[in-house]
Amino acid sequence: MATATVTATATWSERAAGAIVGSAVGDALGAPFEFGPAGAFSARFPVCEAGGEMCGGGGWDPGEATDDTQMAVLVAESLVERGRLDLPDVFARFQRWAAAEPKDIGLQTEDVLTNGMPWDLAAAAHFRTTVRAAGNGSLMRASTAAVRFARTGPHTTMDAARRIAALTHGDPAAWEGTAVFHELVRRALHGADPLAALPEILDLVHPGHRDRYAVVLAPDWHPGLATEFNGAVWPCLGSAVWALRTTGGYEEAVRAAVDLGGDTDTVAAVTGGLAGACYGLDAIPVRWTEPLHVPLPGSGNRVLRLAELLDLAHRLAA
Repeated sequence: MATATVTATATWSERAAGAIVGSAVGDALGAPFEFGPAGAFSARFPVCEAGGEMCGGGGWDPGEATDDTQMAVLVAESLVERGRLDLPDVFARFQRWAAAEPKDIGLQTEDVLTNGMPWDLAAAAHFRTTVRAAGNGSLMRASTAAVRFARTGPHTTMDAARRIAALTHGDPAAWEGTAVFHELVRRALHGADPLAALPEILDLVHPGHRDRYAVVLAPDWHPGLATEFNGAVWPCLGSAVWALRTTGGYEEAVRAAVDLGGDTDTVAAVTGGLAGACYGLDAIPVRWTEPLHVPLPGSGNRVLRLAELLDLAHRLAA
């Protein structure tokens, strides 16, 4: 079994860019295989470095990122433009995006953003009504905020993760998974092995959710042991950590994530964010970054490509 290690030669900025671009690449790579069977990716692309993996399909153009990355960019632009975490501003950007009818938007997220309630009540009201809000929709968009708060301590970055997650997800289980991701990225950007830090990170998880995350983040856990679909936040995060733990590089990790089937774009986005933070931007294949593009519905029909994502990463990490 391979063990992921942080690339010692990568600088802070290279790892920060790796986290943001790596998440977007995983998202776009996994999108055409969403809800498909396990092994579909390797069946179609059995050889690494063969090319053509950014194939498009399922309504997605080759290299097109989904709502996962679109929402991550909206969070990033708010953080950069406002100079701080302005939750009402983030929520308003989410609302404009949702109103522009993006190609894909989670049912729960759509309801929260369109139910007419204010930013600090909408998600909680949804959770009270449905009692189900532990999807991975807050985890999928966390790469940019994780980079922005990585220079702070664990309590600050995990608190920011919880607060951003709570904008659309009323279940604290979603907050805790997003918080764990933030801290894993923070550790990696500081040059530490994030997987070795998992016992310490779990100590920072709310006691009511700690056992659930301890199970899926354990060294002997694998996605075959999941008791829920990987669209739920804890098996999604567990699958991403498993992909990082059992491979030896960015490309291998993301391929393993997509090959799990199910919610492939989000599992690969989370995996790509973690692997990018560990291995740095140079570990991401150029054949995957060249076609990458992020449409932004509700933002003047802008489309971000690699150069714009790198600029955003630099501004967040500065």
